[in-house]
Amino acid sequence: MILCLDVGNTSVHGGVFHNENLILQFRKASSYRGSSDEIGIYLRSVLKENNVNPKLINNIGLCSVVPDIVHSLRNACIKYFSITPFELGPGSKTGLKINYRNPIEVGSDRIANAIAAINQFPNENLVIIDFGTATTFDIVSKERIYMGGTIFPGIQISMEALEKRTAKLPPVEIIKRTKVIGRSTMESIQSGLYFGQRGMVKEISQAIIDELFSEHGAVLVATGGFSNLYKDDNLFHAIIPELVLLGIHLAVINNS
Repeated sequence: MILCLDVGNTSVHGGVFHNENLILQFRKASSYRGSSDEIGIYLRSVLKENNVNPKLINNIGLCSVVPDIVHSLRNACIKYFSITPFELGPGSKTGLKINYRNPIEVGSDRIANAIAAINQFPNENLVIIDFGTATTFDIVSKERIYMGGTIFPGIQISMEALEKRTAKLPPVEIIKRTKVIGRSTMESIQSGLYFGQRGMVKEISQAIIDELFSEHGAVLVATGGFSNLYKDDNLFHAIIPELVLLGIHLAVINNS
């Protein structure tokens, strides 16, 4: 079994693969970093609570956009699983050509998404939209060239900004809205968050296609924690919330 860990700014998204099957997913807040012992005990506990024997984990893959947690996480894997984790990053075998001025700047989570999307949709131009702490767009050509992307504040960040930078606007639950016009402050914020993000995604997706793929088009793939918010909006060809875990899993196999 392979344990895959995606360390984001908001949470650690973990998954366990048995052969090719993702049999378990879990999340842990990453705002509190924790020691290697705390992380190791947590990982073993969450596996046991979900009927996965930690002794059956024979490989661990890791990608992180939070550098200061990597040291503790690596030591936790070594101490509690006797495994030095594979860390997706510069120099890893990905099958991608990175067309970025400085390839090191590309986040490992974005690379993992690209790897997985290529595997799911071979020989297609791809636009991958990740609804995480930031909403990111990653563009991959059918020749497996990572063309670059766009980064936009995520829906959660937008809500927190309204709360912190205004005197009277409260935090709200982020939900799908059916009507644009809100009839209370809460509904108005929810509407702005939902439709604002949706409109941004539609506009930028079309602009990317017009700029790079006007002749053949592109497959739009959504992922990330808030992607299912738009599952009935016909914005995407596919919504795969676990895309980053699939990419880490593939990277582990390719680099073993």
